[in-house]
This record gives sequence, structure tokens and C-alpha cells, in this order.
Amino acid sequence: MIPQSLDIVAIGDAIVDVIATTDDSFIEKHRLPKGGMQLLTYEQADELYAAMGPAREISGGSAANSMAGAAALGLNAAFVGQVADDQLGAIFAHDMRALGVRFETPALKSPPPTGRCLILVTPDGQRTMNTCPAASHELTVAAMDPELVRSATVTFLEGYLWGPERPRAAMLEAARIAHAADRTVAFTLSESLCIGDRREGVLGMIDAGLVDILFGNEHEIRHLTGCSSIEDCIASLSSKVETLVITLGAAGSLASKRGEVSQIAAAPVTKVVDTTGAGDLFAAGFLAAQCRNRDVFDSLHAGAIAAAEVISHFGARPEADLKQLVNL
Repeated sequence: MIPQSLDIVAIGDAIVDVIATTDDSFIEKHRLPKGGMQLLTYEQADELYAAMGPAREISGGSAANSMAGAAALGLNAAFVGQVADDQLGAIFAHDMRALGVRFETPALKSPPPTGRCLILVTPDGQRTMNTCPAASHELTVAAMDPELVRSATVTFLEGYLWGPERPRAAMLEAARIAHAADRTVAFTLSESLCIGDRREGVLGMIDAGLVDILFGNEHEIRHLTGCSSIEDCIASLSSKVETLVITLGAAGSLASKRGEVSQIAAAPVTKVVDTTGAGDLFAAGFLAAQCRNRDVFDSLHAGAIAAAEVISHFGARPEADLKQLVNL
């Protein structure tokens, strides 16, 4: 077996978040999917950005946010994702490395430019994401270091990157490499994966036994399985993945490991400011606890605490001392 030098390596979108506050009338005027996510072309992204109010730029991307959380929890984490050789690409690379996350994917000569996600936060804390993936969807198998995957306890794959053919091939190859080295593969769903041919592809990967830990919110899991009840969703998936983790929003979360279900309440939050990154940080907390050999119940608690911290402020990266809050 290859010696372990990493706790987690993640493969996902390399995105810079552009976050601004707005009201419901702006969401309605621009016909945006409140609380959801849509993909934009370069032209659409430029048009929406011009209409937005003052914003701030923070490196993001679902799995990248999870690795920021994992590093904050004291794990040795790495990230594989494609940026361009431009200003946003430099910002993304700097932010990841400054957080202690290993990031070595060579930048592309743009165009396409580094991906960005225009996030509009309404007074109720809901975030509406408008993503222009750009360079992030140009990731190839050649950009992935097999030794990096072999050396990690967990390989974490991001659903948002599943759609495009080239990054999908990179993630499938990473899953095969990880299993050949007797490592764990975790996969996080995205809403866009639960429709059409993408849904069938994800189910095919799960049926093939390539996923050990599957993350999804209640809505995503229902769409993936086609089941109407959570109990039926668990029954459909628990024989195919060793650990199924479902977040339930304000109702908390649950996990089924080899058919045994554990459920906890959400961690208390004084005020929900911005729900951006809640699922990402939940996954970070859960996987961090798993890497420290904690049981499923403790892992759910670690995820809940990490998620509660990130929704208490703007942005999808932790600001408080997660290591102290979670205490692994």
C-alpha cells in the first residue's frame, strides 16, 4: 500500500465567488432561481455582474470550500481543480495555499477565464448562485496526479463537476485509483446531477461500487432515487454505498452506515446570515471526523457545528476557529 501523506484530496470546481446582498425584487426581476443554482454563459455572467450591487470576491467552489474547512480542522488536505492564468486564477491559488491546502494544478492560458459564481444573498439568508464554470470545466485526467490520490485517506469528488466529459473522466479515474490503493471515495451530489442523463451516470457510478460515502441534501437524494420518502431513499441506496449522509436543513441531518441510521438535530445558530457553503462545511466536518476515526454520530455532530459556523456570516469559508469548536 502507498504510504498515507494526506487526509483528503478533493477534485472539484475552481471558482471565485462574487457575493452581494440584494432583495427579492431583484431576484424576481432577473428571473433567478431563488435559493438555487443556474449555469451562465460568459455573456450572461457579465450582464448579471453589471446589474449587481457592491460585491466582494472570495475563492469558492463546493469541494474547495470543503477543503478550506478540512484544513481549518487540522487535516492535511489537497485540492485538484482547473483555473486560468488570470487575476481570478491567481486569487484562487493564493487563497487555497494561504489556508494550508495543497494546490498544484497548472493554470491554463485563458480563454476560457477562471470560473466565477455570482451569489446574491437575500435578507432571509438564502443564496442564489449563478455560476459560469469557464476554465474549471476544462480539467483533464492529465492534470491529476495519481500519487496524490493514492496517498490520501479519502478522495472527495464534487457533483458540480460531473456533467462535463473531461472532468468526469478525471473523477472516475481518481475513484478507480483510490480504490486500487484501498482508499475511501466520497461523492457529494448537486441538484444539477439529479436530472436527465446525468442522473443515470451518477447512479451507474454508485451501482458500480465506486462510492463509499455519498452526501446529499433531502431534495437531491429524493430526485436521485425517485423515492418519495426518506426511508425509501435510504432503502434504495444503503445497499450500494457503505455510508449515506443526508442533510435536512433546519431539521438536522442523518447518516445510514451499513443500514444503521443515526440522526441529529441542527447545531444552534443565533442568526442565519448566509447559507452559502453550509453543505460544503458539513461535509468537511463529517469527513474530518471520519479521518480521525470517529463514529458516525460524532461525525454528524462535527458536520453540524462546521455548517452552523459558516451560515453565521457571509461567505463559504470558516471565520471562527473550527478546530476549537469541533474539537476532534
